[in-house]
Amino acid sequence: MGMLFPLFFTLLLASTSSIRVAQEVDGQHLKYPALHLPLFHMQGRHSLENSEPHLSFSEALAMDEARVKSLNSKLIKNNQTAARESGHLVDPVAVTIPLNPGVPIGVLNYYTKVGLGTPPSFYPVVIDTGSSISWIQCEPCEVYCHPQVGPHFDPSSSTTYKSLSCDTSQCSSLKDATLNSPQCSSSNVCIYEASYGDKSYSEGYLSQDSLTLKASSGPTLADFVFGCGQNNDGLFGQSAGLFGLARNELSMFYQLSTKYGKAFSYCLPTTDSQTGSGGFLSIGTTSSTTYKFTPILTDSRMPSLYFLKLSAITVSGKTLNVPSSEYNVPTIIDSGTVISRLAVSIYTALREEMVQIISSKYQMTEAYSLFDACFKGSLESMSAIVPLVQLTFPTGGELNLAPHNVLIEVSEGTTCLAFASNSDNIAIIGNHQQQTFEILYDISNSRIGFAAGGCS
Repeated sequence: MGMLFPLFFTLLLASTSSIRVAQEVDGQHLKYPALHLPLFHMQGRHSLENSEPHLSFSEALAMDEARVKSLNSKLIKNNQTAARESGHLVDPVAVTIPLNPGVPIGVLNYYTKVGLGTPPSFYPVVIDTGSSISWIQCEPCEVYCHPQVGPHFDPSSSTTYKSLSCDTSQCSSLKDATLNSPQCSSSNVCIYEASYGDKSYSEGYLSQDSLTLKASSGPTLADFVFGCGQNNDGLFGQSAGLFGLARNELSMFYQLSTKYGKAFSYCLPTTDSQTGSGGFLSIGTTSSTTYKFTPILTDSRMPSLYFLKLSAITVSGKTLNVPSSEYNVPTIIDSGTVISRLAVSIYTALREEMVQIISSKYQMTEAYSLFDACFKGSLESMSAIVPLVQLTFPTGGELNLAPHNVLIEVSEGTTCLAFASNSDNIAIIGNHQQQTFEILYDISNSRIGFAAGGCS
């Protein structure tokens, strides 16, 4: 949902009760196989029981713009140079789960199902590389819980649930994870406050319980730290909560990394049932896929996010006619931002090239929300004339974008260029451009890898 922002604290809460051989990683023997989870788009055809999408496409794009503005506000405060992390290669020890398109639960992001408690119950949660703390809506919802698919998590039904006190190290870590200072209940229970750039928020008790990521197996992590939300509202669709993959000790990924290694990968499926099948999230990736790598960069203003450098954009093999210095802006790769943002000069050059090619056969039409290059026609019909658009990164990393990555059908018979400009000279590689690629976050070796055809 984006970088967290301070929010006025309103809670007045009382106290609350594919398997592979393990290998040596950074000198430590990791004895657990990979976690491999299915991943779905929140607006896809993979339906959830009793779910009714209630977020229009234009509303979802407005939410996306709010997220981008929140990222902008953090990065324009100063111009410190991003620095690379160092580390070692993470070898294959992982677990993989499905990753699903999110239309059925009302957002344009991606979700999977996670199990909490003993015995575990499973809930659909949004997966986000731009968030640190993980949280889920909990009974008794002392203030407010947004509508979700299925029941809330009930701590009283779990034999292993416990709330964390204010003097724990995890409570002290909340400020780095959320940018909000923790609060303390009258009975010394730590209260977290997660607030987001689109004005969504979650507040509740910092807790621990067993996390299960595969229904057929036992607990994945016995003492998983998460937020037990008692006051949650905003643009989360009908999900049960949000689980973070950012570079922070409280994120789900970092908590699992001691067991599975500091690497994860995913493939984000499209909403189409034919091209969108096979989405997944893999913690501790073991794929033998051949990746094209580029370094992960770090920006001290937002060290938990994943930065890289965009070197060039080509259309039909021809580099856009802009100076190379125009690419020297902070660039984030983010699963929670839908539409990629480019510096104004670069977007303008890309738009001119694409309009020249597509308008030769398809008539332009009025702008739609943040899209200002739209055409009369379907994505399917236009695909035959869409040129190859390549995003190039240092040391060989590249994304060769297919028509479904370049264009987006916003309504029947109207298709738009699926990029937007960002006047604050901050670039973001959004999830629409990432769809169907397998993307590896090799944190120990400080690099991101790209491989085509990841969801097949």
